[in-house]
Amino acid sequence: MAQKHYSRIYVVLFMLLLSLVTQATARAEMTLEVTTSGSNSETVEFSLQDLDAMDQVTFSTSTIWTDDKVTFSGVPLKALLTELNTDGTSIEMVALNDYKVTMPLAELENDAPIIATRMDGETMSVRDKGPYWVVFPYDQDPKYRAETIYTFSIWQLKHLKVVD
Repeated sequence: MAQKHYSRIYVVLFMLLLSLVTQATARAEMTLEVTTSGSNSETVEFSLQDLDAMDQVTFSTSTIWTDDKVTFSGVPLKALLTELNTDGTSIEMVALNDYKVTMPLAELENDAPIIATRMDGETMSVRDKGPYWVVFPYDQDPKYRAETIYTFSIWQLKHLKVVD
């Protein structure tokens, strides 16, 4: 009887370990797809490691989606698009749940928004609005606390598409 009980414990522990490994692997494999426009249109995948290798911007801000001030870090969206030599007038951003929003490229600034890869120094799980979240420094300027800007603040970002 005791042996049966221990067998169940081992099975539960194994399943828990397998679940944790699967979640960690899935998070590590999440890529951000960027589709460029024009005659040389292509789709490029960026891993977390690829994004981490680019220049990072870090800022602390409060948001309407978090309880306290949070420190975000990531790649400026403008820098990512510059890296790809993209042409276009707007960018379509798509979330894991297929929520879509289109932002004019004229809205992009050198340091805002960023594609946040970390919140308070930790990578973000899908449950915590990750793995990638388009974030503005909302506390830095009143212009970032507008409904339009909030709609551009897409989380669980999976795909960017530059549109002519």
